Amino acid sequence: MRAPVDTIPAPPFPGGLAWINVASLRMDKQLGRPVVVEFWDFLRAHSLRTLPYLRAWHERYAADGLRVVGIHAPGFAASREPEAVRDACARLGVEYPVLVDSDLRAWRDYENQGWPGRYVFDRTLHLHTLHYGQGGYEETERAIQALLGTEREPLDPLRPEDAEGATLVPPTPDEEGAWSGPYEAGAVWAVLEGAGAVRVNGQQRAVTGPVCELLVEHPRHTAGVLDLELGPGVTCAAVQFTPGLA
Repeated sequence: MRAPVDTIPAPPFPGGLAWINVASLRMDKQLGRPVVVEFWDFLRAHSLRTLPYLRAWHERYAADGLRVVGIHAPGFAASREPEAVRDACARLGVEYPVLVDSDLRAWRDYENQGWPGRYVFDRTLHLHTLHYGQGGYEETERAIQALLGTEREPLDPLRPEDAEGATLVPPTPDEEGAWSGPYEAGAVWAVLEGAGAVRVNGQQRAVTGPVCELLVEHPRHTAGVLDLELGPGVTCAAVQFTPGLA
């Protein structure tokens, strides 16, 4: 979504916080280049589904001057520790700078509204576009290209539901704890901690957490029933649902 005005400056990054992939960054030192800032949490399914686009934009446009910055803002106790965030970035292939915002200082400075929250700043470090949640990938990439003064074919949608104009059905709301029961969604995920095994609808799988684990995936929005059983050494903080095509 295009910002309603072009006079909103980028907040500075709070000092004294841990960074991943760089020693540290200052926002004012990014003057002269476009900056994409995304708030995310490695234990949020919606964040995991946007992550491939952030990685691709970093790879495609860093040489043209784009700076991609992730701000990791935890929604669970297990994703607060810097080492857990560092391990997740390595596992997920995140190579751009990540600020570890464990106490949500940057979140409050931005008055951010949820995960993921994406902000595109122009070369003068004023807000150009913003987007909350999944989607808006082509719109964001077109904005990046306009700010860089470059033009090329945008990324193909990684999933059918990512295409511009795709009709999605809202899923069942997220549930706390080791939930089982009927749902409607495109996919089901669980926030798991510890090490051991879980059974998902009778099928056993190994788990090493903390991780947001994809449990069930459907080609479209589907009604189903989840039967989640935790083995010794594994806990579940939440069950999450992501939308599917109508």
